[in-house]
Amino acid sequence: MTPRPIRLLAEPLRRRIATSVVDLFNDRGRGEKPVARRPDGLFGPDAVAWRVHGDVGSMMVGGVSSLLLQMLMPEVLAGVWDHSNFRADMHGRLRRTARFIATTTYAGRPDAEAAIDRVRRIHDAVGGTLPDGTPYRANDPTALAWVHVTETTSFLAAWRRYGEPGMSVADRDRYFAEMATIGTALGADPVPTDARSAAALIADMRPRLTTGRRTREVAALVLRQRGSNPVMASAQHLLSGAAIDLLPEWARTMHGFPAPLVGRALARTGTRALAGTLRWAFQRP
Repeated sequence: MTPRPIRLLAEPLRRRIATSVVDLFNDRGRGEKPVARRPDGLFGPDAVAWRVHGDVGSMMVGGVSSLLLQMLMPEVLAGVWDHSNFRADMHGRLRRTARFIATTTYAGRPDAEAAIDRVRRIHDAVGGTLPDGTPYRANDPTALAWVHVTETTSFLAAWRRYGEPGMSVADRDRYFAEMATIGTALGADPVPTDARSAAALIADMRPRLTTGRRTREVAALVLRQRGSNPVMASAQHLLSGAAIDLLPEWARTMHGFPAPLVGRALARTGTRALAGTLRWAFQRP
């Protein structure tokens, strides 16, 4: 246990870090506050999703890594390219995605279901044509399945690497089974219900993936996101590197990212330390 005088000295730093992260994910101009945890939501306190999604550091790593995977599918990339202001407000887009995950994980069931309905309505209105002339729709079940499986596998991989390396196979499967509730509600199909079916779905979809100028531009914008102060900017730079490191080798190759062999151990050690600091910052005093 930390002696009380040290706790008192560290308390201002803890609050400062926590406030910086809260500001990163909540738009104060719109009156947004952190999503309150309620036991009457889609899952509940005993859910594996509560454990995985409650870790700020690993979720930031997994979130960026999942975006880098998602944009490899042309239909998903086109929806972002044609129907969002990602160039002017990439941070806002990332913040809204993070809020959706927090709401569907922790909020009461009415709020979680309302968030899902809102996203479905947005998807229903989004469509267009790929550069090769192929039509696409954002509510296509296969494209939604790709978004879902890349998110869940990336969040879980980051949690295992930086939060719970010894996580049991049973809990990994429980996580996918829990998250299938959200994937199905959003219209994704197929939706994996365990780790094996998630890996199989990614393998099946790999022939549909590609990269190009659009992929490189969006990836660069995602990786350049930085906080509003030097501390958060340095932290996000480290987390972006960890997100690239988290990618499967085939995905790093597709993006043209260099193999992070030199400095990989140092980067992972730094990210573990950062993730631990964020956990400390959000612990109850």
